[in-house]
Amino acid sequence: MKKLILTLVSLLFLTPLYCQVENSHSEMQQISETIMLYIDGTANGEPDKLKKAFHPDFNLYFVTAEDSLQVRSGERYISNVKEGEKVNRIGRIISIDFENNAAIVKAEIVIPNWRIFTDYFLLLKYEGSWKIVHKSYTWREYPKSDK
Repeated sequence: MKKLILTLVSLLFLTPLYCQVENSHSEMQQISETIMLYIDGTANGEPDKLKKAFHPDFNLYFVTAEDSLQVRSGERYISNVKEGEKVNRIGRIISIDFENNAAIVKAEIVIPNWRIFTDYFLLLKYEGSWKIVHKSYTWREYPKSDK
């Protein structure tokens, strides 16, 4: 009888933990899918993917070489992605951190022989899906070969 009670008590304590892990995996997957819409959309000239990933009112923030803060509207950013125009960009997600309905994602976008961008995204989950509401980025020169 003691074994049965211990087993039941163990299951009661472990079930919420299992559900939390399952939910975390699902949220991480949804966040990753949203960021991949951005990565694929910009690389393959698919502005509709960007429209799915970004909140309509999002903005991009970056610092110029002259140390000035610049803000670009998301609408303008998306309009610069031309349908079907592929760009040599290689993107990857570096990290994801989320709590409840807010997430921060760090991604790297390599444009060979030009620049390596580091993107920081703020995402919020509302109406059942994750949307990028803010993007900040910086960049560094692509390393020159020693040939």
